[in-house]
Order: sequence, then structure tokens, then C-alpha cells
Amino acid sequence: MEANARWAALTAIAPIAWGTTYYVTRHTLPADYPFYGGAGRALPAGLLLLLITRRLPKGSWWWRSVVLGAINFGAFFTLIYATAQLLPASVASTLMATSSVMMMLLAWPLLGERPQVLSAIGAAVGIGGVALMLLGDPGSVDYRGVVTSLAAMTLSCLGAILTTRWSPSGSILALTSWQLIAGGLLILPVAVVLEGTPPALTPERLAGYGYTTFVATALAFVVWFQGLRRLAAGTVGLIGLLNPVAGVLVGVLVGSEAFGAKQALGVLLVVGGILLGQPLVRRRFRAPALVAPEDPL
Repeated sequence: MEANARWAALTAIAPIAWGTTYYVTRHTLPADYPFYGGAGRALPAGLLLLLITRRLPKGSWWWRSVVLGAINFGAFFTLIYATAQLLPASVASTLMATSSVMMMLLAWPLLGERPQVLSAIGAAVGIGGVALMLLGDPGSVDYRGVVTSLAAMTLSCLGAILTTRWSPSGSILALTSWQLIAGGLLILPVAVVLEGTPPALTPERLAGYGYTTFVATALAFVVWFQGLRRLAAGTVGLIGLLNPVAGVLVGVLVGSEAFGAKQALGVLLVVGGILLGQPLVRRRFRAPALVAPEDPL
């Protein structure tokens, strides 16, 4: 029991780090360098994980890692960087928490997986919560950030569907390292062409890059995957809800972002919708054995 509690605490580092990344990006990193931001986050983290796993791709996984890296990390990290600069951390983290809805919608036509009734209800509740947070005072939300977050979710879900179709075997952490390196290398020349000289590295920016790269990416993936191996799936699924909670708390308490009754209700609806739509949370009431949740690729 004590071992499970320790692993639960360690696993919680991942969603907390992912949730707080929006605030760190918005308040410590330069706004006009999303490609450098994405490459600077992906490439060093991928190299570090490669040193840990010491495994290289084989056969078709060379080109598959490039494709998945471009989608899951190159484009995704660039869009997340832009989203964090355009939206308050509380809004960005809550909006991105509804990625399971996007996955459900895309899995239907692409994988032939029809959504269950409770999943559809949970999706509707979650979307209602997001709408409640977004449809406030005119000008309170930069809808360019909504567009970039929806694009990021779509690409991430497409990457996850491709990963499912290709059925990788072996170390998922090694697979992640290959994708991070490929994604970083692909967008680095784009950054040079579109953004010119890299941004100056002030102490504040170094701290921000260090956090997003080594804490919110390398460390987060390591502890998350270890948690998936050692904890019950239902436990990991609930720990994952710390992502939007952390984003909201750091945005409100540290960033002094506006947070009233409407925002609180919106967050509760999103979290409730995620819980209602999670097959593993529903199954805990019907069967003792739970399947592992999807890896956050």
C-alpha cells in the first residue's frame, strides 16, 4: 500500500507538470517563437530519454517515428506553445483536457469505434463546461488560442490513432524518445526560416525552457509510464485529472487570472464529463479488473 502511494505521488508529477506548462510558457518564454519553443522542448528531452533507453528504431519504425514525431511532438508542441501565449493558463489547460472528446469523435470514422452512451453524455457535458468558460465577456478570450488548441488536440489524437494502428511493441519510452527527436529536428529548420535568430536566453527564459523540457517532458513521461506499469488503471485515470486542476490553480493563484462562479462551474463540468466518459472509471463499478489507459502520446 505504501509503495502504491509513493508511485501515485510520483505519477502525479506528470499531469501537474503538463497542466502548469501553460503558465510557465506564457509568463517566462518569448511570445513570438513557437517553433523554437517546440524544438527546444522536444529535442533535448528526446536525446535525454534516448540516453536512458539506449534503443534505436528498427525497420519501418524509422519512418514511422518521423511521421509520429512530426504529428505528436513537432506540430503539437508548436501549437501548445502558441496556445499558452494566447490563452490564460486556466482556460488553456481546461480546454486541452477535453482531448478525450476529440479522440472519441475521430475514433468513430477512423477506427470504427462507436461511442458508448455514457461517453457521448460525458462529451456533451465536457463541451458544455468549455463553452461556459469561453462564452463570456467579448474580448475576454483570444479565439486564435482556441483554434490552435483544437488543432493541437486533433493532431495528437490522429497521432494516437496511427500509433494504435501500427501496434508498436517494446519500450513505449523508447518510442517516445524517437518521436521527440524526430519532431524537434523537423521543426528546427522551420524555426530558423520563419523566426530567424533564436531568442536571447535570459535567466528567466532558461528556467522556463528547463522546466518545459526536462520536467514537463522528459521527467513527466518517465514517471507517467512507470505509473502505468505499477498502478491500477483507474488510479492513473484519476491522477490524470490533476492536469486541468493544476492549470487552473496556478493560473488563478500565481497568475491572478479571473476565476468566478462561471469558471468554477465550467471546470467542474469538464472534470465531470471526463469522469463520466472514461470507460475505466465506469468499469470499476462492474468489474475488478481494469484495462490500462491510453498513453499520452
